[in-house]
Amino acid sequence: MKQYVIIGNSIAAVGAIESIRRVDTEGAITVVSQEPHAVYGRPLISYWLWGKTDRERMNYRPADFYEKNGVTLLLGKTAAAIDPKAQTVSLESGEVLPYDELLVATGSRPFVPPMQGLDTVDKVFSFMTLDDAAALGEAITSESRVLIVGAGLIGLKCAEGIHERVKEITVVDMADRILPSVLDEASSKRVQTYLEQKGLRFMLSDSAAAFDKHQVTLKSGKTIDFDILVLAVGVRPNTELVAQAGGEVARGIVADTSGRTSLPHVYAAGDCCESYDITAGQRRVLALLPNAYRQGEAAGYAMAGEEKPFDTAMPLNAVGFMGLHIVTAGSYNGKKSVIENEEDYRCFFVQDGVLNGMILIGDVRRAGIYTSLIRNRTPLDTVDFEAMKRHPQLMAFPLAQRKAALASRH
Repeated sequence: MKQYVIIGNSIAAVGAIESIRRVDTEGAITVVSQEPHAVYGRPLISYWLWGKTDRERMNYRPADFYEKNGVTLLLGKTAAAIDPKAQTVSLESGEVLPYDELLVATGSRPFVPPMQGLDTVDKVFSFMTLDDAAALGEAITSESRVLIVGAGLIGLKCAEGIHERVKEITVVDMADRILPSVLDEASSKRVQTYLEQKGLRFMLSDSAAAFDKHQVTLKSGKTIDFDILVLAVGVRPNTELVAQAGGEVARGIVADTSGRTSLPHVYAAGDCCESYDITAGQRRVLALLPNAYRQGEAAGYAMAGEEKPFDTAMPLNAVGFMGLHIVTAGSYNGKKSVIENEEDYRCFFVQDGVLNGMILIGDVRRAGIYTSLIRNRTPLDTVDFEAMKRHPQLMAFPLAQRKAALASRH
C-alpha cells in the first residue's frame, strides 16, 4: 500500500487527494497542515470579515471530506525538512513521516520589505489567512483609521472586508495604478473611481519611507495618521523545503506539467511552484485558485501512477470589490479592442489570430466562453468573434465545438 504525504492543506492538496482517490482507493494519505483549520476558500475571508458569509460556508469541501477520502489530517503541524534519499518528512514536533510519493503544496507567505520605524507600530497585520482576518477583525473599531500598504488583490480585498466597520481607509502603493498585476491602465482607473466612491482614499506613485508609531511619512513627504496598519505589499512562494533538500527552485519550485520536481518522488503544486503560462510563453508563479487545483489534480494523478498533465495554465481572476464584479484572463499582449458603457467594460487582446487576454468589469456573465477561447487557443477565424465580443454565446462556435463544450459539462 502506497504512502502519500501532502505538505499543506490547500486547494492544491484537495485537487491531489481527489485525483489520487480516482486511481488508488487503498493508499494511505497524510496531510500536514500548519494552519489549524480544515481547507477553506481564502478568497472568502474578506466576505467573512464583512459579515457576508459565515465560517461554515467558507469550507472548500464538506466537513466529512477527509474521512470519506481516508485522509489522516495533521492540523497545526509544521514540516521542517524533506529527506529525499530516505523518503521521509520531518516535522518540527519531532515526528518523521515516511512517503512513497510526496506533494509539496506549501503556498506563499507575506513579503515584508525593510521599513524604517516599523517596529514602533503596535498594530500591524497581514491579510492572507483566516487567522489574519480574525485578528484584524478583533482590532478594528468604528473609529479606526486604517492604512493599507499595497493596492493589489490582497490589499483591496482587505479594504472590502473592513470598509463598513472602520472610520477611514487609506491605501498607499508605489505603482501608479491599483491592481497593476491584474488590470491595464484604463480598467484600473475605472475600478479606482468606483472604490473611491465607496470611501477609499488612494495615494499612488508613493511609498512608506518611515513609520513613527501612529504616523507614516511617505517618500513624497506627505504624512498619514493611522491606528491600524495592514501590510499587503506582496507574497513570496514557500520554496525552502524543496530548496534545502536539493531541488531546483527559481521564482518558485520548478515542476513539470504533472507536478514533478527535480527530486525523485517529490511533486509540487499551487502558489509555491511555477507554471508555464501559455498566454505569455514563459514560466511564472500563477498564485491563483483555479491553477492551484488543476496543478494539484495533475500531481495526484502522477503520484498514483496515471498521467493527466495540466498544460493549459494561465492567469485567471474572478473577483469582486464591494459589489463590482471583475473577471480577467490571459495576458495583455496583442491588439486591444474595448467595448464599454457607464456600467460595463470589456477589453480584449488578440495576438496571432487567437484571443490572448481579456478584462471584464460589471457584467461578467458567460466569461467562461472567453476563457475557453484563450485556454484552447481557438483560431478566431473559426468563430464569429465580433458578435461574441458583445454577446458571448455558444452559437458563435462551429457545431462540433458546441457539442464538445456541452459534453465537457457533464
